Amino acid sequence: MYRKILISIALSSILTSPAFSQFSDNKVVVGVMGDQSGVVSDVGGPGSIKAARMAVADVGGSIDGVPIEIITADHQNKPDVASAIAREWFDRQGVDAVVDLPHSGAVFALMTIATEKKRSLLVSGAASVEITGGRCSPYVTHWTDDTYALARGTAAALTEQGQKSWFFLTADYAFGHDLEKDASAVVQERGGKVLGSARHPLNTADFASLLLRAQSSNAQVVALASAGADTVNAIKQAGQFDIMRTQKIAALHAFVTDVHSLGLEAAQGLIITTGFYWDDSDGTRDFAQRFFKEHGRMPTREQAGVYSGVLHFLKAARSAKSDDAAIVNAEMRQLPVDRFGRQAVVQQNGRLAYDLGVYRVKSPAASRQPWDYYERIATVPAATAFRPAAESGCSITASVR
Repeated sequence: MYRKILISIALSSILTSPAFSQFSDNKVVVGVMGDQSGVVSDVGGPGSIKAARMAVADVGGSIDGVPIEIITADHQNKPDVASAIAREWFDRQGVDAVVDLPHSGAVFALMTIATEKKRSLLVSGAASVEITGGRCSPYVTHWTDDTYALARGTAAALTEQGQKSWFFLTADYAFGHDLEKDASAVVQERGGKVLGSARHPLNTADFASLLLRAQSSNAQVVALASAGADTVNAIKQAGQFDIMRTQKIAALHAFVTDVHSLGLEAAQGLIITTGFYWDDSDGTRDFAQRFFKEHGRMPTREQAGVYSGVLHFLKAARSAKSDDAAIVNAEMRQLPVDRFGRQAVVQQNGRLAYDLGVYRVKSPAASRQPWDYYERIATVPAATAFRPAAESGCSITASVR
């Protein structure tokens, strides 16, 4: 009898020990890959690394005794550089998941490699709707707003408020074209009209002639289907032409750091749609204040997406007792996501679905404290904001295997 008890105790110890869990190399390795010093480092960059480290700390730094490591790299917004880093990480450094990932071209290159190597990608930087569309992968999840959600969310909210005539200033590449196409579809579906559009190359410095065309159209909304420096330059110059006195400017892809760099005097009245704003709820404020202590700036939606994605990945790995990508991704799609105190779900195509907020940038007089920039004017429900998985073109219709 005594011998049976000892055997039972020994077996129980083995079954509950870290070694019994299926973690390769007896550790979990998360790689944060993004733009660390270039044009989009402000919205991701070092802040995304801090967000990932916060998520690791919030699960205690280990999973049932199995340590969690963070490694980082700068992909320089170049698909070939990103691919070389990913192969090195997967083949030689035992990386289980790669997170952040701005630049859709880099993401699509890595999706092929991750699927081949059976490793996880958690995308928060790139915005292409095709990440969870026709090019989806069972090993990839998308944690932040995509072009479909940003365009349709903004258009739905403003047309609902009677803003029915639109003019687009569109960056002349696939990202800008997608934003214009999706927003235009909503405007027209809801009885509005697109009065015209003007396209510009990436990194345009002078928007004068384009803004004059938009102004002369008398459209109620001038929509900026662009990002980064193009959006910032267009907003600055719109102020010089006093356009926002008679027309609304809607930035279809803008960050709180863009408003911070512009200043409220230039940005006031701007319409922005986003799935994350630091001052939106007790949950976002708690995360943002902790992040601010680490980084000295409030988090962007990309950095918040890194935190949410890493936290959920680690919870799923703990629940599954494994870092096997197929098992963990299946678990991620089953477990509810705690998104700063509000529940969200990962669809079978890997798309995280949540409500979006539509905001108006405050005037300097209305701002009560540093980084107090947005006033919510509408909410777009998740079912409206994001493309349903069944209509996404993604072939994944069942759990990951």
